[in-house]
Amino acid sequence: MRSLPAPLHAANEALAFLLELAMLAALGCWGFRTGGSTAVHVLLGIGAPLAAAVAWGLFASPRARVRLPMAGVVAFKALAFGGAALAIAGMGRYRLAAAFAAVALVNTALATMDRDAAFRAHR
Repeated sequence: MRSLPAPLHAANEALAFLLELAMLAALGCWGFRTGGSTAVHVLLGIGAPLAAAVAWGLFASPRARVRLPMAGVVAFKALAFGGAALAIAGMGRYRLAAAFAAVALVNTALATMDRDAAFRAHR
């Protein structure tokens, strides 16, 4: 398999970044709406996206501190994006949650195939 053409690669990478930002926003919105007290709202509203950002930096970013095999990175992204989709659904936005999950799935699949093809080409 060939890697993606440069414009499509750039567009997919930009979409990946926007999905990561949307994931953090979804977790923050969910957190601020969850819980029975103001303290819990604030703790979850700030803590959930902060924890996700730290974990992303550790395991899924291009400069991740912990190098996982590709299957591990894909599994981590599935958990992170899946958690964001569940957060969106938890706010009653089921169609938006399904759309987010579908776009994240296609984006991650394309990025994974692209990276795998580039890796095989340079071996």
